Amino acid sequence: MREKTCCFTGHRIIPSEMQPSVQIELEKIVRGLIREGICYFGVGGAIGFDMMAAEVILQLKNFYPHIRLILVIPCLQHTRNWSIKNLKEYEQILKRADKVVYTSKTYSKGCMQLRNRHLVNHSCVCVAFCMRLNGGSAYTVDYAKKQGLKVIYVNR
Repeated sequence: MREKTCCFTGHRIIPSEMQPSVQIELEKIVRGLIREGICYFGVGGAIGFDMMAAEVILQLKNFYPHIRLILVIPCLQHTRNWSIKNLKEYEQILKRADKVVYTSKTYSKGCMQLRNRHLVNHSCVCVAFCMRLNGGSAYTVDYAKKQGLKVIYVNR
């Protein structure tokens, strides 16, 4: 399954002026991956790029019903400080996901990193929206490269 799986990593905040172009490019990338045989898409369930990626996958399921959205969530209470708007968006994605995986039951210092490693360890390609050299997305991109994944950057 790994050879047919793509994961995503990216920032929680996408500048508003960049959002339309990021979404358009993300959709083009995903369509290309589907043509190459990728059918499983692992998304981390965070605000920002993760939510955008999940929405793109769910929209593309209308054209490619064989693709699957797999949400990989760091812990049961990871949405505890989210706004009502973000919670509603997340709940809609959660309902429509084909599979949900929790990498930890409770929040801990390393649960986000565990989630990111799980995504990478089960994928052959990583699509990244990463504009900084530090932080969780940069760490995940670096880890993906070290694990031999093909990394595709959005908006670079």
